[in-house]
Amino acid sequence: MKKSPKDIVESTRSISRRGLMLGAIMGSVVGILGFRLRSMQLQHADEYRLLADGNSIKIRLLPPARGLILDRNGTLIAGNEQNYRVTLTEEEAGDVSAVIARLRRIIPMTDYQTAQILAEIKRRSPTTPISIADRLTWRQFSSIAVNTPALPGITPEVGLSRIYPRGGDFAHVLGYVGPVSDYDLSKMENPDPLLRLPKFQLGKVGVEAKLEEQLRGKAGNRRVEVNSAGREMRELSRQEGQQGATVQMTLDAALQNYTAQRLGIESAAAVVMDVQNGDILAISSAPTFDPNMFVRGISGPEYRALMNHDHRPLADKTVQGVYPPGSTFKMVTLLAGLESGAVKPGDSFYCSGSLDLGGRKFHCWRRGGHGRVAVPNSLELSCDVFYYELAQRVGIDAIGDMAKRLGIGVRHDLPMSAIAEGIAPSKAWKKQRYDQDWVIGDSLNASIGQGYVLASPLQLAIMTARVATGRAVAPRLVRSIDGVPVPVAEAPELGLKPQHLALARQGMDLVMNGSRGTARGARIVAPEWSMAGKTGTSQVRNITAAERARGVISNDQLPWNRRDHALFVCYAPVEAPRYAVSVVVEHGGGGSAVAAPIARDILLFALAGGLPPLSAYPAGQRGQIEAQRATMNLRAPEAPKPVARNRA
Repeated sequence: MKKSPKDIVESTRSISRRGLMLGAIMGSVVGILGFRLRSMQLQHADEYRLLADGNSIKIRLLPPARGLILDRNGTLIAGNEQNYRVTLTEEEAGDVSAVIARLRRIIPMTDYQTAQILAEIKRRSPTTPISIADRLTWRQFSSIAVNTPALPGITPEVGLSRIYPRGGDFAHVLGYVGPVSDYDLSKMENPDPLLRLPKFQLGKVGVEAKLEEQLRGKAGNRRVEVNSAGREMRELSRQEGQQGATVQMTLDAALQNYTAQRLGIESAAAVVMDVQNGDILAISSAPTFDPNMFVRGISGPEYRALMNHDHRPLADKTVQGVYPPGSTFKMVTLLAGLESGAVKPGDSFYCSGSLDLGGRKFHCWRRGGHGRVAVPNSLELSCDVFYYELAQRVGIDAIGDMAKRLGIGVRHDLPMSAIAEGIAPSKAWKKQRYDQDWVIGDSLNASIGQGYVLASPLQLAIMTARVATGRAVAPRLVRSIDGVPVPVAEAPELGLKPQHLALARQGMDLVMNGSRGTARGARIVAPEWSMAGKTGTSQVRNITAAERARGVISNDQLPWNRRDHALFVCYAPVEAPRYAVSVVVEHGGGGSAVAAPIARDILLFALAGGLPPLSAYPAGQRGQIEAQRATMNLRAPEAPKPVARNRA
């Protein structure tokens, strides 16, 4: 059908509009393409030229700086130092053996080291950088950097490595870091990608391990352009990582250093605790070791020397070591007897030097006996027979319950490794452990801290703090994280009768200041710092009837590992307790002769805030104390580091 002129005009107009719209769209597309083409040709020409030559962009993780650890006064006790190192990426290197051979012309590497590197490369993904060498000198590092064109796959890096500026002072409590091992990764469900970086350092033991997540920080990244040979051409962008948290401990660096010096070469441990809030001011195990050796890579001979040492320097005796507490346990037995009503404050027992039980003699340490002994004097004289008599009345279950109430036989929550629970025995405990019934002889042994009873130096310090305050003081090691204080809950009352606690404290006061006190020789004569304490000597061997008949062999005539352990606990000032101290000297002999003077000196240092005046010591000992100080290598306090604030 023929269209009318009017229809033809309308059709023409419609076609024209569509054409214009289509033309506009096409023009816009062409304009956008032209603008993009101009941008690619002019503004990003170099970038795309490099990409066209086979370059690629890679994202590399940047390890964060590990968090600092400070003492209570802000002194740095664990930090970071600059470390020059080089890594190798197999995918980028091509002929790995040839690259390593060329690298060996620049830095010294043994055949053994080379073999280890090649073995590590085989175990890892070809895209994972492997650490080739670290702790390089600036000359070595710069030589490698200059020769990178001839060393494909080799990347010089400036990183950070952990350092412990106080050496062995904090070795056992802080622990150390080391390279992440396959074993470390196997224990984690979803390992942080940071842990796969070459030579990334992870907390292995101690605070470094327990607070790993806070100290590690968060990774940064950088976008780098590499050419077809794998060589970095330029850095496109960088986002720095977030440093780990700054952790401030309750420890006092000066007191910790003095404690370590005072323990010296003994196989020993000491703990200093604030009885008011539970802050641990010093916790030292001797002999110690330099944790920096583990960070830098300890050699086989060095490690074997530590492992084979008879004083066990790698063991943390403060929390891992458990010992028969000896007579330091008598406050537990006494309070159990008083609280149960088995003994009254005015009671006394007669000591003839031994007690017969079922045909077996249980001896007092004083062969001739002490005669009639009252309650507070039982601690002053440390009469064993008094506690044998008491144990028969009170029973082991009440003694064990009191031990746990005072902190023994309990695992305390601290960020340290392998904290021992100790043993506060009971009838049910022996049945479960040995499938044997409890006998009365077990109670007699336990009453004087022998037999099945075991306690760590930490637990003995807690026990002493609780006796001194009457409160369930709990230990703590961390004071703040990134400047935010860790809250301290008020310690609840132990629920013991004040008059019973007063008797135990009176007995401990008499140990130091009574005319017949077993530790009178180690007393503090400054009245404002007067201390109360308790000696302990725990046997590590059985003494036969024949030996007793001819005379017990003295400790100094025995081989070192068969001598008694020496123990001592104390607190001061007597009238207003501030600090509690426990000391254990393995195979040291008598607690009064060996452990008590050490604990007294440490306690005085804490009270004085440094070396105390010689007038605080008995007059006859001042020359000896002065000569002893001259042999010490005490470290002066260092400038405090600022404590970071909360980043939240």
